[in-house]
Amino acid sequence: MFPYQIAKPDGPLPPNATFDDGLCTLDHPGGAAVAETVARQYDSTERNSIMPLKLGAYTACLHDRPLAEALEVLKADGLTSVEVNTGGFIPSPHCHVDALLASEQARRGYLAEFSSRGMELTGLNCNGNPLNPLPGVGPKHSDDLRRTIELAGLLGVRNIVTMSGTPGSDPDARYPSWVVNPWDGVYMEVLDYQWDVAARYWSEIDALARASDVRVAIEMHPHNLAFSPVTLRKLVDLIGATNIGAEMDPSHLMWQGMDVVACIRWLGPLVFHAAAKDAMITPGVDIRGVLDTSFERVPANDPDKVPTGYGYWCNAWPANPAWRFVAVGIGHDVPYWTEFLRALAEINPDMAVNIEHEDASISRIEGLTIAAGNLRAAAANM
Repeated sequence: MFPYQIAKPDGPLPPNATFDDGLCTLDHPGGAAVAETVARQYDSTERNSIMPLKLGAYTACLHDRPLAEALEVLKADGLTSVEVNTGGFIPSPHCHVDALLASEQARRGYLAEFSSRGMELTGLNCNGNPLNPLPGVGPKHSDDLRRTIELAGLLGVRNIVTMSGTPGSDPDARYPSWVVNPWDGVYMEVLDYQWDVAARYWSEIDALARASDVRVAIEMHPHNLAFSPVTLRKLVDLIGATNIGAEMDPSHLMWQGMDVVACIRWLGPLVFHAAAKDAMITPGVDIRGVLDTSFERVPANDPDKVPTGYGYWCNAWPANPAWRFVAVGIGHDVPYWTEFLRALAEINPDMAVNIEHEDASISRIEGLTIAAGNLRAAAANM
């Protein structure tokens, strides 16, 4: 821990702060520079004592830290809502699903990790492609989702975040196939087949969620059949879903050129859960557009590669991409995020909004702190 001293703020003290002899001493696990950032964000003009919504973070970016340590990082940033991974594309170091499914005592102890810090576990994240025809990917991701639904019901966690997935182009396809623009009639045949596969699968998942009294919030992510408000609602209407809706991650809608607030209001009560994740269009868009395939393979022996399934992992972005993820407040200013939060609160003032940090230009600790400060400032202006 690294202390940083400031004059006592007019408003509430930051977490991990003490006040003595006219000075407020703040410790933050990210170091003195991050402590200073947190301290500056606690001016009374930026923070109200009572916040609307539940502001928190998804702990995937802290995967190299034990759960207790990750929670302390979030607490130091004034966050109270927590989302953890349970399978799919990435491992689940902060949620040992099998152990929790097997033991009520383990579940009580697990939930106490959050409640003892004044925090709440608001979401289980199982992003993957359960419709992938590859035998080492689709079935595994589907099983992860089913077990996550069961665990959420046992833990009393209402919302599960995942993706709709993308099937192959036809019954004999080996690989998933995402149709972007079906101007050629042949692609309508592909989509007809894919929506039929999705309808059968998601009807079953909707029934499982209903039986466990949980909700499945689908992240509208390109490379998935449901990647926009229109396609998300199509899935819900196609199967008459009662427990399937949207996770409002604005970042993917931003780079696709959508009006995020309009998307929220158009979906209305179908928005179950939200992510705070920013994106910005960058100069590379001039020659690439936003639909760009000029990524490069990451070597198999790279220790930092991010898996997406057995034998597959994320590729490397081009040096001058068309767009990139940034910390909340970098791509879109605080007033923008105020309108984002206000639209969510119109649907449910108790909705969880969890930061997802994927800004590769800054450290994870600093990125979380910047995002948390900007998100709190946006909430204070509602």
